[in-house]
Amino acid sequence: MANAAQVQRMSRLMIKTLRDDPADAETASHKLLVRAGYVRRSSAGIWTWLPLGMKVLENVSRIVREEMDAIGGQEVLLPALLPKEPYETSGRWEEYGDLLFRLKDRKGADYLLGPTHEEIFTLTVKDQCTSYKDLPVILYQIQTKYRDEARPRSGVLRGREFHMKDSYSFDTTDEGLAQSYALHRAAYEKIFERLGLDYRIVSAVSGAMGGSASEEFLAPAAAGEDTFVDCPQCDYAANTEAVTFALQPVEGAGHGPVEELDTPDTPTIETLAEHLGVPASATLKNLLVKVDGEIVAVGVPGDREVDLGKLGEHLAPATVELVTADDFTDRPELVRGYVGPQGLAGKAFKYLADPRVAPGTAWITGANKEGKHARNVVAGRDFEVDEYLDVVVVEPGDPCPKCGTGLRIDRAIEIGHIFQLGRKYADAFELDVLGQNGKPVRVTMGSYGIGVSRAVAALAEQTHDDKGLCWPREVAPADVHVVAAGKAKQTELALEVGERLGAAGLRVLVDDRAGVSPGVKFTDSELLGVPAIVVAGRRAGEGIVEVKDRRTGEREELTVDEAVARLSA
Repeated sequence: MANAAQVQRMSRLMIKTLRDDPADAETASHKLLVRAGYVRRSSAGIWTWLPLGMKVLENVSRIVREEMDAIGGQEVLLPALLPKEPYETSGRWEEYGDLLFRLKDRKGADYLLGPTHEEIFTLTVKDQCTSYKDLPVILYQIQTKYRDEARPRSGVLRGREFHMKDSYSFDTTDEGLAQSYALHRAAYEKIFERLGLDYRIVSAVSGAMGGSASEEFLAPAAAGEDTFVDCPQCDYAANTEAVTFALQPVEGAGHGPVEELDTPDTPTIETLAEHLGVPASATLKNLLVKVDGEIVAVGVPGDREVDLGKLGEHLAPATVELVTADDFTDRPELVRGYVGPQGLAGKAFKYLADPRVAPGTAWITGANKEGKHARNVVAGRDFEVDEYLDVVVVEPGDPCPKCGTGLRIDRAIEIGHIFQLGRKYADAFELDVLGQNGKPVRVTMGSYGIGVSRAVAALAEQTHDDKGLCWPREVAPADVHVVAAGKAKQTELALEVGERLGAAGLRVLVDDRAGVSPGVKFTDSELLGVPAIVVAGRRAGEGIVEVKDRRTGEREELTVDEAVARLSA
């Protein structure tokens, strides 16, 4: 008899499929995972994983575990309910802001639900490792994480509770960290290849995580919330927040003196360009923001927009927010809609600029007077830039930083992120071990994450078709879906085929439901997305079944023996 765990009869399975999409669903993964009975919404951003969904989630977790174990990772499980103090020590109690779920116990002590665990892993190693002989070590966990997303959406793609693998490497040298980073990078490639995901490795910025080297693993998909660029000519690829434009100073000679222009009712770039009859690219836009409460101006060409996410990543962990009308009160030097850097940069505000505002370039910009602009305002002559940061929204055709070819822009789902953290958290918690020379050595760390539940959604986005889900075999909830398309004779044959396939080591789902029409069963078999479908139908009396490849749609009639042999191969 086949292992009962290998054969799941749908008559005994808790499953309810839906014909219609959920009203609030916009992405394919959201629609199909709900319709196929893999997940159900509990509340905004919080999901229940039903039996078939759990099988897929566990298959993804198993692949992650196997590849993490293969590089010497050791699995642990840290608490999700965490004390405030470690996050205060690292500064992230405040940095995370509203993203943290904060709570108090009955005695009034502060706690949080873990969004990520750098602090606790650091303290764990500090407690357990005292000598260089204890390192290097790689620890990982697969655990539920919590972030209070303002707008949870897209089903399990962006939730407030989600499953994540986070691992951390601990080394005594920078060379050791680089090696641990390389091990994780290679392991991630194997994981995503085994999962059957189409992915890209792109340069990224570390942001609030800290550290230096940082790369993202992105799954291209129309539903993705991340954008990335890649070069059609070379191998350059990067998150749009990590794209950099080289500073190229130009010869400034030949520009005339600053000329004040009468430009009433032109507080925007569009109205100014139209009034003067010049392209927006000839103007200098000065966006005022507050960085940890201090006003900072950001200068970009008038035809470009400031990427606030990119700016925030560059300035992390500082808090960046736009100025409001109240911020102009009692600041007569700041004329709303007519701000220019000349005379104010470095005095009234710190001045940041995009590299396109290079030394020697001349601009039309605000004259710091109501209804007035200035022409021939030259960077490096009439104002100084405190710091150059590439902060504009990347556009298709922008030059590749590596070869100069016009870049392409695509949308993607972030499925993994790896960082060389360095000593940020080791410094915060004084994580030292005794070195070979008997003196304390400060440990250096890496942090590596994979969105496990997000990978399920990414696979659904990339592999579905117009009929439903279409899982790769390694993550599918079963290897074969056997459908009894009729009454007793077909059901009897379907159960026999299921038993034989289960005995051959395959995971089998048998649709033996009574009172359900063949049409509904066929529709459900397409919707659920198991790689192979076997139908016991009109030729069941002859011992003939139809075998269908869910991905290609190819069908073939075979005897039961032939079908079992083919599917077991």
